[in-house]
Amino acid sequence: MIRFDHVKKSFGENCILEDFSLQVREGEFLTVIGKSGCGKTTMLKLVNGLLMPDSGQIFVEGKELAGTDLVALRRRIGYVIQNGGIFPHMTVEKNITYVPVISGRKNKIENHRLALRLLRTVGLEEEMAARYPSELSGGQQQRVGIARALAAGPRILLMDEPFGALDEITRQTMQDEILRLQKELKLTIVFITHDIREAMKLGNRMLVMEQGKVRQLDTPEQIRLNPADAFVRELVKGYTGAALVGHTPVCGPESEAEPPSLAMVHSGRNSLWEGAGDADYK
Repeated sequence: MIRFDHVKKSFGENCILEDFSLQVREGEFLTVIGKSGCGKTTMLKLVNGLLMPDSGQIFVEGKELAGTDLVALRRRIGYVIQNGGIFPHMTVEKNITYVPVISGRKNKIENHRLALRLLRTVGLEEEMAARYPSELSGGQQQRVGIARALAAGPRILLMDEPFGALDEITRQTMQDEILRLQKELKLTIVFITHDIREAMKLGNRMLVMEQGKVRQLDTPEQIRLNPADAFVRELVKGYTGAALVGHTPVCGPESEAEPPSLAMVHSGRNSLWEGAGDADYK
């Protein structure tokens, strides 16, 4: 579904990814964790062509990114960032149907039905379609962001620390929701987080990155039991184990302590959404 072959990406003299290779399987939920600046968000933006590699090859759905229509690619891939990234001047319905509309699907009745269906899919009431983001809670805004990412019927969903700004109770609810959606819609998800407990709960496999390289790629259970090196061992040291929702439990009851985490600088807005206005809805 997604493949990196010996990819290098630098910004000036700063090398972010070096000889980076990775394969994400169809239908997989891959969680990605690492320190701020280790290349997680750069890797994610390379998947949908927001960035291009300096060398190496990237394949998405069997096609190499080089020579691909990148705008069309981005509109086929769901992208969710922290706080949902939804437009404050648009209603919930217009936020959700934004990608279909700019892609040429301007039948208002069909788009209205789509918005209502996706609201139900992410666990929101249909009456919220007419509200504005300022009238929603943080968790509701994040659900709208996920609904918008699903509006074009993507097979791939990229998520850049989407639940990092939510309170603990809402975050756990959203984790359960995204696991349900992934199974229900058979999505391939790449999910960046700084929370080791979240990474272990959600991922079929878990990627640990450091200095632009893969330090370990395995199931959460294998990473916990057999860390590849001292960096990974330190990362999982404070994790006492939780019953992983949708996965095989790895040990006893969930710890009440704060989850170990790595500081992360939130990435900028998805350039797909920059300059959004109401022109397409007139």
